[in-house]
Amino acid sequence: MNASALESGRPRNKWRRRFLVTASIAGGALAIGAWRFYRERDKLTPPASLTPGPDNAVLTAWIRIGTDGSVVVQVPRQEMGQGITTALPMLVAEELDADPAQVRFEQAPIDPIYANATMIGDGVPARQDDDGWMTGMMRNTQYKLGELLGVQATGGSTSVRDAWPTMRHAGAAARAMLIQAAATKFGVPATECTIERGIVVHASSGQHAGFGELALEAAKLPVPRNAKPKDPARFSLLGRSQARLDIPAKTDGSAQFGLDVRVPGMLYAAIHQCPVFGGTLKSFDDARVKGRKGIKGVYALPATSTSAAAVVAVAEHYWQARTALAEVAIAWNEGDHASHNTLDQKKRYRALLVDGKAREYESVGNVDTALAAPAKAVTADYFVPYLAHAAMEPINCTAVVRAGKTCEVWVGSQAPTLVRLFAAKASGLDSENVTVHTPYLGGGFGRRTEVDVVMQSVLLAKQIPDTPVQLIWSREEDMQHDVYRPMAASRFSAALDNAGNIVGWHNRIVGQSCTAGFTARLMPIAASDLMKDKTTSEGAFDLPYAMANRRVEHVLTHEPVPVGFWRSVGHSYNAFFAESFLDECALAAGKDPVAYRLAMLKHAPRFAKVLELAAQKAGWDTPLPQGHGRGIALAESFHTIVAQVAEVEMIGNAPKVRRVVCAVDCGFAVNPDTVVAQMESAIVFGLTAALHGEITVRNGRVEQSNFYNYDMVRLADTPVIEVHIVDSGIEHLGGIGEPGTPPLAPAVCNAIFAASGKR
Repeated sequence: MNASALESGRPRNKWRRRFLVTASIAGGALAIGAWRFYRERDKLTPPASLTPGPDNAVLTAWIRIGTDGSVVVQVPRQEMGQGITTALPMLVAEELDADPAQVRFEQAPIDPIYANATMIGDGVPARQDDDGWMTGMMRNTQYKLGELLGVQATGGSTSVRDAWPTMRHAGAAARAMLIQAAATKFGVPATECTIERGIVVHASSGQHAGFGELALEAAKLPVPRNAKPKDPARFSLLGRSQARLDIPAKTDGSAQFGLDVRVPGMLYAAIHQCPVFGGTLKSFDDARVKGRKGIKGVYALPATSTSAAAVVAVAEHYWQARTALAEVAIAWNEGDHASHNTLDQKKRYRALLVDGKAREYESVGNVDTALAAPAKAVTADYFVPYLAHAAMEPINCTAVVRAGKTCEVWVGSQAPTLVRLFAAKASGLDSENVTVHTPYLGGGFGRRTEVDVVMQSVLLAKQIPDTPVQLIWSREEDMQHDVYRPMAASRFSAALDNAGNIVGWHNRIVGQSCTAGFTARLMPIAASDLMKDKTTSEGAFDLPYAMANRRVEHVLTHEPVPVGFWRSVGHSYNAFFAESFLDECALAAGKDPVAYRLAMLKHAPRFAKVLELAAQKAGWDTPLPQGHGRGIALAESFHTIVAQVAEVEMIGNAPKVRRVVCAVDCGFAVNPDTVVAQMESAIVFGLTAALHGEITVRNGRVEQSNFYNYDMVRLADTPVIEVHIVDSGIEHLGGIGEPGTPPLAPAVCNAIFAASGKR
């Protein structure tokens, strides 16, 4: 562990805990055979599901080249605005020296070769700077487990990191195949051929051939295993802003989202789910709508581990279905959670901050001794509410079950592998008989990893065989039946020495586990509290600051309110907790917040550089008008470091965020324009959560229902945003879809304090 400057002692029981975690993961490897588990996987040979057409050839599992010279890259991740359908083709195009104008993309078929093993491997609850052998073995074992599971999914800001080695190798292999095909055609050694913008050239003889002329012959060659990707010094595409490949279709209206799906003979369905979490359907009476023009029927859907009990109206048009459903008399068995409310939950969390049974995520030095006799003590409690995803495209899914033999599903999902598995479960068919189409996602943010609407849609389609039905959740259903970001509370105690340095740090967090909730929905039999969940304490146990004595622990709770992955997951609230408290410590020490942080980052130059850049570009030391304030925050998440400075004006008691300056180090920016766009997106997303976001529950029901009482940051309220990129090289490659969100809330709240004197 590269942490000698961070700690003066080893975490208590670190090796015992890690041994248990490693042993539990490795046990699965032993059960299936260590050699089979750890062997290098073949990621280049095309799967059976990727077949060539009459005018194209498949060179590797990732590349299809047309006789017209087009290069079509298989993208195994879902595009939801983060630019993946451009970034991943760039990896291949760079290695091929293809003409960017000839590069296209298509959604990869569902196959284990396209699994996102990096997302699974990242789940090990260890610091990013821990490179010890045991942690390395844990990560490698969990990564191999991800390969074995074969889940094709988009999340954790892992798409580029997961694709980086594989797709570059695939491009290098295809390059070698094209050059060999050209060399054979020219009758020259392959070593004398080069590629220039999609043309293979033999300079001395003047012969040349385009990719389209060579593709069919190149595809007949064996895929080389030792083709070497380029030296980054030779990159001509990567690291330079490129126009996004999905923009033309999204601007001319030809792009297809889930709600755009149209299938011949399709009907529409509206849904009303039990308003109380865990409730069931008692009865319904559809007498008032029976026989009404356009209405095809009203159906009951049972509660499952992944979806709520519901009543669905089916009609020729969606509005017919929705208006009819409003007239159906429905009675619910509200169940055990009809009295649940978040006010009581918040009171319980306050008590658990004091005496809840906690699990340690980090323990270094002697925290109790440091806290017992400080020169100055600083304490604070923080709280965040449940938050909805509130993606702009409402939840929807189209499904048809034909003759009880096949099932076809159209759904914007972050996890098509899970869609196929659960569509098979709902239809009673084998997965091989289920076809899944994944249109664009109108906002994901983690919400569309869930399969609730898939289960409901297929269960409904099974009741109306041979008829495609598009099930659409209203905004109210979407808001009130989300899987929310957890409500969480956090308590800090810090000991400062005479110079104001932090010599003791204790942080206790209370809340639910997103991973446990997700697992319980998908595989109830596997739900367990045995393993620690990184998402509960990420951004808390892995702070970059040097503190000799520190302890971070989490009290796990179980609530009827379902929780799930929300953009940046645990980092989204733990960064708010920690960076807000650091400002309180700086105030108690009489130090400038930037200087205070930098003093604890002498061992971490990447972090210090990002922090200094954000402060410099924001004019940290320049004066502001009365009623204005600046706040700063720093957070690492998903292998990317982000610092933000927010400038806030207080108008009465209301804050107006005027400007946000962001510095980001994601290692190497594959497409800098996308990095800027994602930082801007994450800042607006985080600002909405900070200023407006709150889901409350009363009598077992979510009180918010639409944007009038769950507001968004509008265009007029969006601050000026400046983004500055720090390049630290490909060895530090990080994610970009989520890391811009965690620093926003603490930067804004610290700015509010600077402007108003009130925290």
